[in-house]
Amino acid sequence: MRAVHRMSLSGVARAAVVLIPGVLCGAVSPARAAPFERAGLIRVPASQYENFVALSRRDRGPDPAVLARGLHAFSRARARHDIRRNILTLIDYRLPSDEKRLWVIDLDAGRVLFHELVAHGEKTGKARATAFSNRMGSHQSSLGTFVTRDTYVGRHGYSLRLQGMDPGINDRAMERAIVMHGADYVSDDFVARYGRLGRSWGCPALPVDAAQPVIDAIKHGSVLFSYYPDPVLERDSRYLR
Repeated sequence: MRAVHRMSLSGVARAAVVLIPGVLCGAVSPARAAPFERAGLIRVPASQYENFVALSRRDRGPDPAVLARGLHAFSRARARHDIRRNILTLIDYRLPSDEKRLWVIDLDAGRVLFHELVAHGEKTGKARATAFSNRMGSHQSSLGTFVTRDTYVGRHGYSLRLQGMDPGINDRAMERAIVMHGADYVSDDFVARYGRLGRSWGCPALPVDAAQPVIDAIKHGSVLFSYYPDPVLERDSRYLR
């Protein structure tokens, strides 16, 4: 059985996080957080969020700015009743494909469950992702907020359907069959041979031995947030406003 990487998030266990719109990095003042507490959104005190960011940097967790956007998207999805589980998956497509750039965070337990390699689409870039699309047949990855749905066994084995929640940005994911699955071109051996991962047709493909445990951890109503500093995402995503 594959070892699961667990990074303790000291000070965040069994707490919730909220980021005020427009404040995508740094501490949240308790006074400004009050309206979100009444709305039942996920939150943490400012001091605990600072501890989380410090630990994230020290243990190679997600970049604080990406984490902040992901938590904000999670809060918006929860407020809209789009989700059923307090699990957040982050993909930071700013990083090259030979680096682990996917994190699965259990917000109830306050820990990182998985930190994995993940592929991008063949038309999104070679070693680095640079171009993203919501178009049919583009073979490009999509950005933004997704909600995980059901699993199935298909041409790539055990797979997870992803519903894109951002109109015009990723809302054709189901139609495009953008799913999470395992692939033999996502491995340290492939990187050692070619200097980068192989590429999908837009799916966030994982190492074969990581696919099932990751999928089982996030399926049925959690949030996956894929990030790149794209102006359309920042401007138009209803989950980042």
